[in-house]
Amino acid sequence: MEQLKQKFQQLFGSEPTGYYFAPGRVNLIGEHTDYNGGNVFPCAIDKGTYAWVRVRDDQQLRMYSENFSELGIISFQLNELTYDKAHDWANYPKGVIKMFVEAGYAIPTGFDILFWGNIPNGAGLSSSASIEMLTGIVLKDLFKLSIDPIAMALLGKKTENLFIGVNSGIMDQFAVAMGKAGHAILLDCNTLHYEYAPVALPDEVIVIANTNKRRGLADSKYNERRAECEEALAELQTVLPIKALGELSIDTFEAHKHLIKSEVRQRRAKHAVYENQRTLKAQKALSEGNLTEFGKLMNQSHISLRDDYEVTGKELDTLAALAWEQEGVIGARMTGAGFGGCTVNIVKKNKVDDFIKNVGAAYQKEIGYAADFYIANISDGAKVLI
Repeated sequence: MEQLKQKFQQLFGSEPTGYYFAPGRVNLIGEHTDYNGGNVFPCAIDKGTYAWVRVRDDQQLRMYSENFSELGIISFQLNELTYDKAHDWANYPKGVIKMFVEAGYAIPTGFDILFWGNIPNGAGLSSSASIEMLTGIVLKDLFKLSIDPIAMALLGKKTENLFIGVNSGIMDQFAVAMGKAGHAILLDCNTLHYEYAPVALPDEVIVIANTNKRRGLADSKYNERRAECEEALAELQTVLPIKALGELSIDTFEAHKHLIKSEVRQRRAKHAVYENQRTLKAQKALSEGNLTEFGKLMNQSHISLRDDYEVTGKELDTLAALAWEQEGVIGARMTGAGFGGCTVNIVKKNKVDDFIKNVGAAYQKEIGYAADFYIANISDGAKVLI
């Protein structure tokens, strides 16, 4: 951190005055349910994005990321808040600033900002939501804005949808803004009702396994899956008075799935409905200390994402299947949008070393390159550090 502070001085010619952090997130269960009005069960993690900042007395914004140092400083004015492909990663903070301005928040001057993150880029651990909520907490602190974390999360979602062009749901930004150490968040994405659920893992740890396959298909397929679910919903709405797939019980869905004319769309909708119910069962199991049941539901979630939603791919399926074979593994599933990225695994502490060694070796043999493994601790949400 001291090196980054010095780097800020070298780049911008003055000392930073503020220091901030926003976590990444991992979703324990409830995948591709958020934009279908269902429940999700994410938690913030202790990997994330940091920023050193100094306010300016003019309208210029100067941004630099140590993760994309080859791009240098990206500069623009407060009246130039438009998407620019050449600005690459900086479109995320730029979009957040634009959404704050459009929502009526006063951003009177520009600022200099240096970002650095230790979330692997493209791993599906929400590096984009992390930088969005980090920008939000910077704006709130620098300009003494009266905005709560949920409103900030909604502006982050708006950034993704309207500025970046990805039709994501609210989960990522909500988890990053509202994270609480030691707790996951059961969030109803239809109503934004949420509750914190303690994650008691006395003899276990959360291990994230990164396929190291960049999620090249994720954005386009994500939008495609969302469109398929919206079409299935419209077909069900010809008879059912519902606003989202997440409102359906399994029995109601099974009784009406014939309304969905395409077998593919039926499977997409089935995943959304069944995964929503799995998420509620998983939170209940965890609250009752039934980790075995929680792990079974995680495994079922991956199988549904593989077979009904078709968003896994060889790398994620390989990691999950290898994990299921290992002694001491409670449950394993893909997490995030899919088509690469990571799996989340709950593993007995005394078996973690064997898990990483065995899964790592078998994955490299099968796929041809290495996976990376991280122990994830559950973290607080975006915050001011100094």
